[in-house]
Amino acid sequence: MDELVALCKRRGFIFQSAEIYGGIQGVYDYGPLGVELKNNIKNSWWKSMIYENDNIEGIDAAILTNPLILKYSGHEDTFSDPMVDCKSCNLRFRADQVPDSCKKEDLTEPRHFNLMFKTNVGPVEDGSSFAYLRPETAQQIFTNFKNVIDSTSSSLPFGIAQIGKAFRNEITPRNFIFRVREFEQMELEYFVSPGKDEEAHSLWVQNRINWWNLQGVPTESIEIYDVPKDELAHYSKKTVDIMYKFPHGLEELEGIANRTDFDLGSHSKKQNELNIKSKVVVNKDSNSKLAIQNEDGDWVVPYVIEPSAGVERGFLAILNEAYTNEELDNGKTRVVLKLKPHLSPIKAAVIPLKKNNKEIVNTAKKIKEDLQKLGLGRIFLENTGNIGKGYRRHDEIGTPVCITVDFESLEDNTVTIRDRDTMNQSRLNINEISEYLKAKIQS
Repeated sequence: MDELVALCKRRGFIFQSAEIYGGIQGVYDYGPLGVELKNNIKNSWWKSMIYENDNIEGIDAAILTNPLILKYSGHEDTFSDPMVDCKSCNLRFRADQVPDSCKKEDLTEPRHFNLMFKTNVGPVEDGSSFAYLRPETAQQIFTNFKNVIDSTSSSLPFGIAQIGKAFRNEITPRNFIFRVREFEQMELEYFVSPGKDEEAHSLWVQNRINWWNLQGVPTESIEIYDVPKDELAHYSKKTVDIMYKFPHGLEELEGIANRTDFDLGSHSKKQNELNIKSKVVVNKDSNSKLAIQNEDGDWVVPYVIEPSAGVERGFLAILNEAYTNEELDNGKTRVVLKLKPHLSPIKAAVIPLKKNNKEIVNTAKKIKEDLQKLGLGRIFLENTGNIGKGYRRHDEIGTPVCITVDFESLEDNTVTIRDRDTMNQSRLNINEISEYLKAKIQS
């Protein structure tokens, strides 16, 4: 983990937020390369959900959350962690995360700590007008269910997907970006007819494993955990967690839950007319019936399958898998991030052999500009004049291809193409670079 953390700061992936003022625990900023990798992960997820499925729609809901949403979802009553204080070290911990150095006799009795952030709405802070920063992205999907139905041609089965910020006032943020107070979720709520939920759940478990494989997280680094009944959330009929071997240990990467009809049933009006199977609180405030009519005209409250993944956890897992320390034939070593090309922050680096040679530099700039127009991602002009250091830097940040423009380029219109993983070099005509790079990135 220490090597990854050092790399992230050194190369501009991740910085401690407000570091110049001592930082904020559990809050991080993403630097020039980090924001590119993060966006690429999210884009890959969005493409797999929205563009590759005709029956899934996307939304971007508000972060400020009406308290009634979290009242009827159960969050106000259940979204808390047990907290203890250590009398000897004067530190506070989540009850299941107390370090071995703290003695049991020095710990206070556990007490519940609400994880949700409150904020005032409006000019007067009188306690009567407030909202929460959403602790998850799912609830706004449920409350927009009718809006999506009414504005699209959706019919069961169909899904609503969202990527967005969530906030939890974690007692003990830990393990770098694994558990933080401000994070992003990639979440799908997939609505199916009752009775078809178990089949859909199984299909989505395999679908999500396959997606992680394509992002560079191999099956051998994953374990599947079928959550026992006594550990299930109150709304869950079945949950399968995709567990990943993080540097700090085996932890959840993504959860796929069968949430039954609890969520739509909880937020719906006229609950007594809908044959809701789950135990829900009587809703006296909703103005919408969150159900869909079947072919017989009967109202049906769909069951919900929810694949939910944290962007930050995915970022950490992908980075950990890609991080490679290689010993070279000459006895030296190199650090290389073997990221999947579609995730790489920089898709190609164009490097002039001589930074002060106008013809070489101008040729490199033209190549860079032409490649940037392809829309594959960021193309970088590396005009430092040191080819060896340039190669090593781009190995370390995961750039799949380096393109060197030299004196020979001016004579025969060719460049040197260097592959990140193999370090093999070959000559290629400038007119052929675009097709080469497209094939490389899109493979």
